Amino acid sequence: QCQLAATRPDLVIRSLRGNVGTRLSKLDNGEYDAIILAAAGLKRLKLEARIRQPLSPEQSLPAVGQGAVGIECRLDDAWTQALLAPLNHAETAVRVRAERAMNTRLEGGCQVPIGSYAELVNGELWLRALVGAPDGSQMVRGERRGPAEQAEALGISLAEELLDNGARDILAAVYDGEAPR
Repeated sequence: QCQLAATRPDLVIRSLRGNVGTRLSKLDNGEYDAIILAAAGLKRLKLEARIRQPLSPEQSLPAVGQGAVGIECRLDDAWTQALLAPLNHAETAVRVRAERAMNTRLEGGCQVPIGSYAELVNGELWLRALVGAPDGSQMVRGERRGPAEQAEALGISLAEELLDNGARDILAAVYDGEAPR
């Protein structure tokens, strides 16, 4: 929401609740002029034809770990870990580790306006992130590049840069309930 508000302050942004079908019905019934949904969800439901304009990371950074599927198991359960090991996608795991390290350092949660996107480019990790006021009036962006083996360190380093460049004040206002919505 904060990224859209920063890019298009002329829009009236409203919350939209419900499952995908409910949301699309509200769009079809004219309750909304446009809605933003996860492309993966629409594809999973065989509704690709409803996708009008995908958003690139350059247009809107997704939430931390967006699109990654995780499976948890007990640390002491070697049998289950061995069973799950072939499902691990190493490149995705590296990307998510960088994003999560950044988010952890920022003390981010579900309602905090933090976006990030990590990708591997020629074996190098490229991590982009932002922290924004919910209304889009303030936005702090940064990026880091480095060895994939240093995913967590890159995430923490980028978080420190964001905090030093104004994210600390934005996050404090959000947590204190003083951020403009």
